[in-house]
Amino acid sequence: MPRFAPLPDRRPAIVAGASAGIGEATAIELAARGFPVALGARRVEKLEDIVGKINAGGGEAVGFHLDVTDPNSVKSFVANAEEALGEIEVMVAGAGDTYFGKLADISTDEFDSQLQIHLVGANRLATAVLPGMLERQRGDLIFVGSEVALRQRPHMGAYGAAKAALVAMVNNLQMELEGTGVRASIVHPGPTKTSMGWSLPADLIGPALEDWAKWGQARHDYFLRAADLARAITFVAETPRGGFIANMELQPEAPLTTAPQERRQLKLDEEKLT
Repeated sequence: MPRFAPLPDRRPAIVAGASAGIGEATAIELAARGFPVALGARRVEKLEDIVGKINAGGGEAVGFHLDVTDPNSVKSFVANAEEALGEIEVMVAGAGDTYFGKLADISTDEFDSQLQIHLVGANRLATAVLPGMLERQRGDLIFVGSEVALRQRPHMGAYGAAKAALVAMVNNLQMELEGTGVRASIVHPGPTKTSMGWSLPADLIGPALEDWAKWGQARHDYFLRAADLARAITFVAETPRGGFIANMELQPEAPLTTAPQERRQLKLDEEKLT
């Protein structure tokens, strides 16, 4: 006799921040794995293109405007998603951006903007879908964290503080939701190549990279791709009942220290010497 009823075949999902980067890749991956997906972001015109590609490829997707800093926008987005796809089974809170700047140089309003997006916005989205999940005694709340929440980086103090607070919120959710059937998970991306942050001017990126190197935080120049995180997030969503992924950290694999052809040449050189 199974301890839990299996997850339903149809599991509608919502993805916040789905117009680019990790959110876009996650929506595409979830749809490819059979999840009906509602994409939310402020750039609705970008969503239309992504939704069109997903549906043309045999997936099921809709897109609606979403600003996680606006309570009415969140309520409207969730209502539209449920009307279009059905009761929400999976939430992916991935909306956000990265603000570069030393804490002494940024204003309190700029600091607060990161808290509003990454912490309050994530809370707002979760509380919008939680009542239905609690009633059905199942559901997945998946939050996109950051390695910066685990190991702070200079020039990213506001972002790091918001993501660290997000970790605390998710840990509390995990304790408070125990026994309800609702699972709360957080996935921490390491350095990832997206437009978020890396489109900033060199006068902001350059000093940050120098300080990261000073603190041993720039070990190599390989980055994760958005698709790498999308697979990890989808894995969390697909985990069968009876267990859940509490925390996951994904880091980019370093480049090989020597290329295959170089290793072959070294071996040939060694053979000549012997």
